[in-house]
Amino acid sequence: MICRRPSFHLMVVLLAILAAIGVFGPVHAASVAVPSAAAPRFTVEVTGQGPDVILIPGLASSAAVWDDTVKQLKGRYRLHVIQIAGFAGAPVGANAEGPVIQPSVDALDSYIKSAQLKSPAVIGHSMGGLMGLMLARQHPEDVGRLMVVDSLPFYAVLFSPAATVESVKPQAAAMRDMAENSPPEAWAAGQARTMTRLVKSPTGLKSATEASVASNPSVTGRALYDDLTTDLRGEIAAIKTPTVMLYPWDETTGAPQSAYDALYTGAYAPMTSAKVKRIDGSLHFIMLDQPAAFAAEVESFLR
Repeated sequence: MICRRPSFHLMVVLLAILAAIGVFGPVHAASVAVPSAAAPRFTVEVTGQGPDVILIPGLASSAAVWDDTVKQLKGRYRLHVIQIAGFAGAPVGANAEGPVIQPSVDALDSYIKSAQLKSPAVIGHSMGGLMGLMLARQHPEDVGRLMVVDSLPFYAVLFSPAATVESVKPQAAAMRDMAENSPPEAWAAGQARTMTRLVKSPTGLKSATEASVASNPSVTGRALYDDLTTDLRGEIAAIKTPTVMLYPWDETTGAPQSAYDALYTGAYAPMTSAKVKRIDGSLHFIMLDQPAAFAAEVESFLR
């Protein structure tokens, strides 16, 4: 049985998401619109030349979370950096009401097909990792390989190992409504209290707080609801896409490495196509807390 400490730490991630977890600076001014079928859900900035790589940030995050990865790869790859509408100051677009995650996955499928991308590599962080799993499950032809960065097939198991979609819906709805109705002052104050538990990098922490404050509370709350009520546990075994799953551990959590190992390896055990690897010395945003280690994993993943 996993001890309560790591579950508490990961619950903090969810609570911070509720408080509009975001990351790393304003939306790229040079973003270009995706084809019309997908444009209302997100924009894409395309950089570089070579094999295609799609980068998806997490809940309430800025596309700028991938800036170092873009610098690393743009001389050898063509990068498609997603900015979800309503996050980090981006216009809400078609995310102004209703579900966010599944329509965004549908829009991403449309983008891949209309842009005639051939089995691109997909890298997604947190909610972006869940989107990558959903895309690989629903449209396996769209994804040549997948990297999932600190995401779970069903986040609600952090509430209880016995959680189901139906049992978590009341809690998820309450969290959604709280986010949607949060006054600006409370929204901003929540970032200062929680982001230190998600990002170790001082520079990243500052940018993360600024970007999360800029995220639309309604879009964030509804996307959080989607995240908590999406259960892929019974589906990931069918995903045959070669996958690398990275998860963090840091001694400041107070939890043993073995507890984190059990949580993540257990969650992905049914997915035989997945290689699960721990990155030490990091909180939730691995690409910022351990940039060299993350860059090395990306190189290995794309090799």
